[in-house]
Amino acid sequence: MPRRSPAPAASRPLVAATPMAFVKAIVHAMEQRGLSPTAALEAAQIAPSDVEREDRRITALQMEWLSAAAMQALDDEGLGWFNRPLPWGSYGLLARASLSAPTLGVALKRWCRHHGLLTRDITLAVVTQGDEARIILTEHRPPGGPDGGDPLREFCFVSVLRNIHGLACWLVDSRIPLLGASFPFAAPPHADAYRVLFDGPTRFGADETSIRFDARYLALPIKRDEAAMNQMLQRALPIQVRPYRRDRLLVQRVRQVLSNQPQDAHNADDLAALLHISARTLHRQLKEEGATLQALKDEVRRERAMSLLQRTTKPIKQIAEAAGFQNEKSFIRAFRGWTGLAPGEWRERG
Repeated sequence: MPRRSPAPAASRPLVAATPMAFVKAIVHAMEQRGLSPTAALEAAQIAPSDVEREDRRITALQMEWLSAAAMQALDDEGLGWFNRPLPWGSYGLLARASLSAPTLGVALKRWCRHHGLLTRDITLAVVTQGDEARIILTEHRPPGGPDGGDPLREFCFVSVLRNIHGLACWLVDSRIPLLGASFPFAAPPHADAYRVLFDGPTRFGADETSIRFDARYLALPIKRDEAAMNQMLQRALPIQVRPYRRDRLLVQRVRQVLSNQPQDAHNADDLAALLHISARTLHRQLKEEGATLQALKDEVRRERAMSLLQRTTKPIKQIAEAAGFQNEKSFIRAFRGWTGLAPGEWRERG
């Protein structure tokens, strides 16, 4: 996506989490094209001597400055990844072409298809299998060409997947938590940075390059319009850091975890960990959606308990455990609160 003039540094928290390896990849791309990276590094306030320091990190804002300067110098939004440069505005065209889609699934498939018109070096596809959706990147030519090297390859794969994920979040105005990310290369020295780059576990040395998420997000309607698109394209890089806090499917996801993993979600901390968010964020977002964790737990437990009481002859103790209660007494007490009857009495009357 095109990156334009950045906002003042004071407008965003300066957390240095971006690996210096990505800076090195940009420098390499510029030098490959016979361009000096000095001005771009200066624009990003990066000392040239730091580029070879694997232990150094830069902030997202510095990465924005560096990318913008390098893209303008190269006239390539691909930053040297592909055999053919992507002129300024290429990724903006992809975003605009997806804006009229009725749902996120259609928008992402359109974006992936149109990306193939920009370059044949990689192809992207949206694949759905059961409850899981994957965006798969397939490599047909090494990023940066034969001389591109591993830094450009890693930088390309990470950037393209973060780009499409960030755009997806922006299109539906919702956080889309990842179930995981996979890359075919070995874990780099800065592998710890992937905890910031991608939520969910990251697997290295995998058979494919992909990100995974709950397929239900594909059915969400597009929330943005042309005016919002014009504004976003003035500074598109920040959407890659996914500043979205609201999750439009959080209530559904909580219900699913409580139903499928009742023994692993006894409290807010355990449940939040399974959802890859903090307990505080969990409570706040549920409140924004007019729900509470306790009400959802009661709803799911009640439905499961009543179903087991009606359809099976399991003892009350086993039903209590299957419904997510830590003991039979707490289950009986909760069931009386729901129905006014003990579980055994309710079963006999049913």
